[in-house]
Amino acid sequence: MALWATSSSSSHKLFFTSLAATRSGNGRTMSGKNGRRRRDSGSIVHVGMADQAEMETLSVAYKEGDRERPDWADETPLSRLVEALISFNPLYFLLKLGARQVLISTAEKKSIPWRQMANEILESDVYKELASIQNPFLQYPDYYLNPFHAYDDGNLSWMAAAEAEVATMSMTLRAIPYASTLEKATQEMRGNWLQAIKQHHMMHSGNAKIETILDIGCSVGVSTRFLADEFPSAKVTGLDLSPYFLSVAQYKEKKIPPRRNPITWIHAAGENTGLPSESFDLVSFGYVFHECPERAIIALVNEAFRLLKPGGTLAITDQAPKSKIIQELPPALFTLMKSTEPFLNEYYLTDMEGRLREAGFVNVKSMLTDPRHMTMTATVPQQHD
Repeated sequence: MALWATSSSSSHKLFFTSLAATRSGNGRTMSGKNGRRRRDSGSIVHVGMADQAEMETLSVAYKEGDRERPDWADETPLSRLVEALISFNPLYFLLKLGARQVLISTAEKKSIPWRQMANEILESDVYKELASIQNPFLQYPDYYLNPFHAYDDGNLSWMAAAEAEVATMSMTLRAIPYASTLEKATQEMRGNWLQAIKQHHMMHSGNAKIETILDIGCSVGVSTRFLADEFPSAKVTGLDLSPYFLSVAQYKEKKIPPRRNPITWIHAAGENTGLPSESFDLVSFGYVFHECPERAIIALVNEAFRLLKPGGTLAITDQAPKSKIIQELPPALFTLMKSTEPFLNEYYLTDMEGRLREAGFVNVKSMLTDPRHMTMTATVPQQHD
């Protein structure tokens, strides 16, 4: 990953350099306006330099499309055609299987043993974790009971939990297709996300240290562990609606050397966590909102605002409506994607930055942090009602 930051007393530099521009040295670069440098292929490999006051306009190394969102997610004939195809049950069944197979084949082509990794979880003692994790009184939001990701029970199943981490690996490889290894793809994708969080917090928090972190929609804890590794002195909490995902998260965490600050896992709804107000320096949502209707997104954002301390940072990473790659997906691929994501249209049509501002957030920023995903950051004002 070619992302790094240096600082001095007078200036800060942030470099977002795509591996696409450096992986093999082919593809001559040339300078353009405003410090931009382009490969002959046209992909932006911008190196941004700014002082403290100018950092708000930093660019990134990934190409945006010409529209605010993909045509297939808007109120267009193409979008309506895709919705009609998905609503036809026999075809939906085939699309669902096809979408699943795309992820499995991506993983296995890169020598990631999807089935073996899932079976290792299913044949383990992970089931013993459920009793200590599950909140038997939790009422699930209606939208969460939908089928997701080709699982009839959505996220409320052991199979979905067993396959979640390897599916994340496959998604990472699809997001960074030019990376030679999963490790390099992960380094770029997660590194850019973490750097965007740290940079935003440094700029807007009044130099407050990140000591408490809440990862809402933490799934099996992949993003939670990255946050805990990046901020080892912080107290990190992972919260999710699926007790099966949380059981896997806790099981995996027990298999590694103990942390100085063990991760806490909570089975709760992100819209109504029951946690104290103003108790976190950072609230993170990793690949959560594209699985939610707009009403849930609004509720989650409002809850995050309540939970954050004044000067605290909100970080959202998810699919990027402005991504050139997303906007130019072939019809077959975006139809497969929509077939397993029941609220994808609502996500793409939601004015995310507007919703954050309505909740009270300031310093709202959004940037592509890999070719397919954006990271949006925002701040709770130092003084607010």
